[in-house]
Amino acid sequence: MKKVAVIGAGLAGTEAAYRLAKEGINVDLYEMRPQKSTPAHRTDKFAEIVCSNSFGSFEVGTGSGLLKQEMRLLDSLIIKVADQFKVPAGSALAVDREKFSTYITSILENHKNINVIREEVKTLPNHYDYIIIATGPLTSENLSKEIQNLTGSEHLYFYDAIAPTVDAETVDFSKGFWGDRYGKGTGDYFNCVLTEEEYETFYQALITGEQVPLKDFEKAVYFEGCLPIEEIARRGKETLLYGPMKPVGLVDPKTGKRPFAVVQLRKENKEGTLLSLVGFQTKLKYPQQKRIFRLIPALKDANFVRLGSIHRNTFIQSQKVLLPTLQMKNKPHILFAGQITGVEGYVASSATGILAGLNVARMVKGLEPVVPPKTTMLGGLINYITTPKEELQPMNPNFALLPELDVKIRNKRKRKEEKAKRAITHMKKWLEQTTPVHIGG
Repeated sequence: MKKVAVIGAGLAGTEAAYRLAKEGINVDLYEMRPQKSTPAHRTDKFAEIVCSNSFGSFEVGTGSGLLKQEMRLLDSLIIKVADQFKVPAGSALAVDREKFSTYITSILENHKNINVIREEVKTLPNHYDYIIIATGPLTSENLSKEIQNLTGSEHLYFYDAIAPTVDAETVDFSKGFWGDRYGKGTGDYFNCVLTEEEYETFYQALITGEQVPLKDFEKAVYFEGCLPIEEIARRGKETLLYGPMKPVGLVDPKTGKRPFAVVQLRKENKEGTLLSLVGFQTKLKYPQQKRIFRLIPALKDANFVRLGSIHRNTFIQSQKVLLPTLQMKNKPHILFAGQITGVEGYVASSATGILAGLNVARMVKGLEPVVPPKTTMLGGLINYITTPKEELQPMNPNFALLPELDVKIRNKRKRKEEKAKRAITHMKKWLEQTTPVHIGG
């Protein structure tokens, strides 16, 4: 019997271990929490969500939405459980993070083919036939050094920031309105409105607020898709009005006009008792966060149950060390999955975990590993992170990753729809060809 290990029980590791277990393969799942935690995690639960509670849009015309559809075809555990514990969030799939991670932990801890080992992996064990490294962007310092030696290349890093969460009972709902952009959804976002004068006051406080200093040996390299709000603000006074505070597509029912600026609050749990500030990732010091964010009229008396924070995210240069199967080029029995590969976001991370688990299952059964078609969103992501380039920067699922259609379509929305149809068709066909390893059941 081949021995298999998955290191890391985050989103990718969870998917990988579950896929292997469903294929009847025994797997040791290593998780260092609670023995050793990270700057961002709060619990010892598997698949804990540390940033936003949103998995992004479920509309197939978005990169994230299309990837979710593909993952449903792949029988994704993460998406199934997310659907089960979703909370209202317009066209986005947001979850009750506590119930979500608790349920996933229960499934894996009680699966007959999964042996959970609660300890930090400092060096890779050599008694396994296959190892999947899914330790995520918060890989421990000890294992980071081991991976750096393993890959033979220098790690890059960027800083990812977490948005604050407030107690809904302390929000002044008279200072805004419920509604989704362009009338989509069912009014799941609360829009805190700001006048031009209020925005000016907030902006000046934001750009002068005291931040958590970086260590002397660290360099701030931010992922463009998740910039701290104060970093966005420093690019110009109006930058926020085209970013997280944009009023586009919103009309205040009290005035019948578009507000000058808005801060959107999204439900963190089904009951709506917790609300997160959308796009307000920050590295401001805690007292500064309370002072500055309370300048938003609706949050004047807000109780912040979770303040924003900053943590280091690590990822490898996959284009130099990985095959499209997610195997290492020089050590094919070792695979990587999740954000450590350079994909960005919950959904992309989870999807690579499915692929890594599927490929190890195939190899254990004497079959060749496989790669999804480049015309699928998963295939497009894998192609991006493994195609030779000078430097890899983290990438979200998006339609720019997919090849053009055979027939040119000028309408952007229609073009995305056709690419999405092609992706789903090709994914279904590819899955039929990956048997006898089964999907589902």
